[in-house]
Amino acid sequence: MSKRDYYDVLGVGKDASKDEIKKSYRKLARKYHPDVSDEPDAADKFKEVKEAYEVLSDQQKRAQYDQFGHAGPQGQGGFGGFGGGAEDFGGFGDIFDMFFGGGGRRRDPNAPRKGADLQYTMTLGFEEAIFGKEADIEIPKEEECETCDGSGAKPGTSPETCPHCKGSGQLNEEQNTPFGRVVNRRVCHYCQGSGKIVKEKCNTCGGSGNVTKRKKIHVSIPAGIDDGMQIRVAGQGESGANGGPAGDLFVVVRVESHEFFEREGDHIFCELPVTFAQAALGDELEVPTVHGRVKLKVPAGTQTGKTFRLKGKGAPNVRGHGHGDQHVKIRVVTPQNLTERQKELIREFNEISGNEATEEQHGNFFQKMKRAFKGE
Repeated sequence: MSKRDYYDVLGVGKDASKDEIKKSYRKLARKYHPDVSDEPDAADKFKEVKEAYEVLSDQQKRAQYDQFGHAGPQGQGGFGGFGGGAEDFGGFGDIFDMFFGGGGRRRDPNAPRKGADLQYTMTLGFEEAIFGKEADIEIPKEEECETCDGSGAKPGTSPETCPHCKGSGQLNEEQNTPFGRVVNRRVCHYCQGSGKIVKEKCNTCGGSGNVTKRKKIHVSIPAGIDDGMQIRVAGQGESGANGGPAGDLFVVVRVESHEFFEREGDHIFCELPVTFAQAALGDELEVPTVHGRVKLKVPAGTQTGKTFRLKGKGAPNVRGHGHGDQHVKIRVVTPQNLTERQKELIREFNEISGNEATEEQHGNFFQKMKRAFKGE
């Protein structure tokens, strides 16, 4: 079967630049690579794309192809082929980078690594969250073994370089494929990727280099912290490896509910019960806040549901941007267990004021009722 034109294979014109050729090749190689493609003829297409790229990406080979076609100069040899080993598979590193993010680059198993972060949940009372506090918490955490200084080896001995991976932490497995020799790198199972083997283990840590201890840590809770917020305590996480820095501790705050107050952000809400007489005649009442009691003037004729704002009596902003407000909602309480005298006075009041509420008193309410019954 005659070969397709290399330019057609890559889907580029004969005047395509080197960058355009490479871009098209990478796109097609990603599409037809046998390791990722489900197409039945992916291997043949990948081979075709690879062969076209090897010729058109080389300035000398491309010039010969443009002049002589697939036959090559004087019909000798032609182009393409995968006769060699890995060397003939030029450009494969680019594909490896595309699929595996870097190919041959290996992480040094002995390089410093930061320790893991830890999380602790702290429960605060409502007012503790409002005003903040200083607290000591105790958490279990892994720390470097003092007996072996974190090496994992028995005192007087030292870890040895792994003879299997030569300290690299990885083993190479070579495999011959139709596309050449492929090298797979895997974590060394002899040293678990550390590059070192401890023959005589420390009796204290069992060779791990770390021991679990309960450690007391001081935490400053800022005023105004709210439920779900977290505090970062730098350097109080797990110990780092190979001299790397320790991780961080994140303290997640849970705030208990309050029997009288509710909080939304920096604002505090509460409901204040008043008697019918207080609402009708007006009164000056003491209202509890988290900052102490304050006086609130309730004007005559106050209706249930009316809300008053006490400026600056809410929670402090956790970032120091002032205080929120406290919102006081009035709830008129209907009296129960009335005495006969009280009932008599209420009946007398009812007769004087009329048995029904007037439209003049509640115009908006009656207008809404009329529209509802008329289906408006």
